[in-house]
Amino acid sequence: MITKGSPGCGKGITVHKILVCDDDKDIVKAISIYLKAEGYDVAEAYNGKEAVEILEKENKELLILDVMMPEMDGISALSAIREKSNIPVIMLTAKSEDTDKVIGLNIGADDYVTKPFNPVELIARVNSQLRRYTRLGGVGRDENETGMLTVGGIELNDASKEVRVDGQTVHLTKTEYDILKFFMQHPNTVYSPNEIYERIWNDAAFGNEGTVAVHIRHLREKIEIDPSEPRYIKMIWGRGYILPYEK
Repeated sequence: MITKGSPGCGKGITVHKILVCDDDKDIVKAISIYLKAEGYDVAEAYNGKEAVEILEKENKELLILDVMMPEMDGISALSAIREKSNIPVIMLTAKSEDTDKVIGLNIGADDYVTKPFNPVELIARVNSQLRRYTRLGGVGRDENETGMLTVGGIELNDASKEVRVDGQTVHLTKTEYDILKFFMQHPNTVYSPNEIYERIWNDAAFGNEGTVAVHIRHLREKIEIDPSEPRYIKMIWGRGYILPYEK
């Protein structure tokens, strides 16, 4: 994130730095135009290898990443990025790439947009991810806003963004962390997939119940001894998910 100041601007204007990666240069250029019109600072890459290299050298706050690319595809690039960074990632997928979409979410993508995409929807999803990124401490976190949440064997330190389960540190993506924190703040309450999506993504669900299910399944793999028999985030059939807790 960079801040631009000019005479009369007061505290200045926050400019978020975004990387756009697609092997179709026309798509990259179009997305860049949309994002720059919203005031974002945009860098461009044309294959996964370039994106990984840029993120190793430069600080970015969001990545828009295509799935199908030469040299290194989006799935491989995302896997490499997740080894070192929790930067929010929005995947660009074609309608025929449903399998890759699920794989991407499992690896750690935060959201996806299907091509051909509506620019208004893409910008809305970008804005939503950046709001979450800022709120969760990626940038601009208020140092006074600290807190420790404990439910059963789970300890969530919101100051350091660390999560421990039964004494062992677990590494979560920002989306997984956000979902877990939400449930720990609201135990013993059932939330439908649509409600979870709207709370976490700060956006209308748009039929993204499957996205919620994938992220919760992946979260369970990290915090549960047996993900098929969860102790924490449970499914109430026909209603939604709940984190049961007895003091």
